[in-house]
Amino acid sequence: MKLTVVGCSGSFPSAESACSSYLVEADGFRLLLDMGNGALGELQRHCGLYDLDAIFLSHLHADHCIDMCAYFVARYYRHDGGRCDPLPVYGPEGTEQRLTTAYADTPTASSMSEVFDFHTVKPGTFEIGPFAVHTERMRHPVEAYAIRIEHDGKSLTYSGDTGVTDALDELARDTDLFLCEAAFTHGKEKIPDLHLNGREAGESADRAGARRLLLTHIPPWTDPAVNLADAREVFDGPVGLAVPRVTYEI
Repeated sequence: MKLTVVGCSGSFPSAESACSSYLVEADGFRLLLDMGNGALGELQRHCGLYDLDAIFLSHLHADHCIDMCAYFVARYYRHDGGRCDPLPVYGPEGTEQRLTTAYADTPTASSMSEVFDFHTVKPGTFEIGPFAVHTERMRHPVEAYAIRIEHDGKSLTYSGDTGVTDALDELARDTDLFLCEAAFTHGKEKIPDLHLNGREAGESADRAGARRLLLTHIPPWTDPAVNLADAREVFDGPVGLAVPRVTYEI
């Protein structure tokens, strides 16, 4: 299993990175986690426009899903080869309506479902291609989910966006790679049930016994070096920053 960071900027794209989007691959299957602002262009550096096998949307804030509108255009209006078959899309309740509203001018009210096969995510365990996945509800202003992906004895846990919660610690228990948001700075922002800071991400990884921690979703106005240092103070394992266009073996 391998993870490629398509985009990792939090809240809005930076000059160096698109917003949240991560490509997970195994056995020739390509699963995309989130498709935030700017992600569709970056994705084409790593796979063909029509080579995805499934998409998981952690929640419906624009920095995690808005490029699905552009992807709709690419799939719906493709002339060479004809209309794309519906692609499985796993997201919170109301995902189809959210994307249709964001696009604002689909040919019909059901056009999104002509190219996307929508599945509603709830807490639970199921399969996506060769992956065994487990999802849990996180603490965020909108319905949001973290996901644990397992394949061939290895695991990746992606937090999505969340405040501090035991559910994330349990989901990331003994995970090989913990891809965890750290949008806030310790001692600066204090808004409950919104985001983690670097220290809180490190504490979550420590409680979970994660083997490796990768901080992500850091906004352009935040100094990632501070978040990295804060995480290292409380987590003894390897800690790094998610880097766009870098692939990590799991």
